[in-house]
Amino acid sequence: MNAELRQHAARYVELLQRHGKKDAWLPAGLARRLPVASPSSSPSTRASSTGREIRPASPTLARGPVPPSPAKPKNDFDLNSILKGVQGSKADKLSALREKTAACKICPHLAKSRTQVVFGIGNPEAKLMFVGEAPGAEEDKKGEPFVGLAGKLLTKMITAMELTREQVYIANVLKCRPDMPANTSGNRKPTRTEMDACLPYLRAQVAIIAPTVIVALGSTAVEGLFGPQKTTISRLRGTWMELDGVPVRPTFHPSYLLHNQDLALKRLVWTDLLAAMEKLSLPISEKQRGYFLKPAA
Repeated sequence: MNAELRQHAARYVELLQRHGKKDAWLPAGLARRLPVASPSSSPSTRASSTGREIRPASPTLARGPVPPSPAKPKNDFDLNSILKGVQGSKADKLSALREKTAACKICPHLAKSRTQVVFGIGNPEAKLMFVGEAPGAEEDKKGEPFVGLAGKLLTKMITAMELTREQVYIANVLKCRPDMPANTSGNRKPTRTEMDACLPYLRAQVAIIAPTVIVALGSTAVEGLFGPQKTTISRLRGTWMELDGVPVRPTFHPSYLLHNQDLALKRLVWTDLLAAMEKLSLPISEKQRGYFLKPAA
């Protein structure tokens, strides 16, 4: 058996062990040649007689060097320290925070690939805040969140609430567009590490603006705000969550509605927006309550 292949197999088994896996399928020939601890050292560190199953339970199971995990970017952001000495309005504090994010290089690959940081836009005194996942190509180019097709739909949603983009605040969990492989188009989902590194900036925006309600647009935005969820956005929407004391209403991302022209889906999102309006004590007309309902037969 090739020594390099055997070493890779050993690393694979140790990686499984480190993640709590107790069973791993390996081809018979490979399992028989994989260096394992002797049966006498631990009754559970044995390859099966067929060589098709191996049960790692001891650090001695897979020997050989294991490549180190990539370092996780750290955001040591401290709202009090960055805003120390900053006086005046919420707008002044947001301006100071914008300067901080504009120079951010916590994720070197994103700092290298971005056109600019997409900080956020809207009213610093907003009572309603919308949070998306990350900038796309158009947002990266213009430096403003939600300016593409999904952004136009979001604007229509805000208008249906009888509000304007200037009255609310719009931001993303990730402030940089996720980098894409060379010669490829489209957008990719931010990684957990990227979102964890950038979340303190969003939490600082929330702390400064102090909105009454946040609407989280899509499953990735919810994951960025609260970590991985054990259920789907379909089950989360229609409920309330909380971030730093602020009620958060999860709902579908506008891009999802663009790809699913279903009246029932639009009604579900509108129901979430109506719940936000009620939380904000905004007037709701009968016409608004009837949006996206099928007319009576």
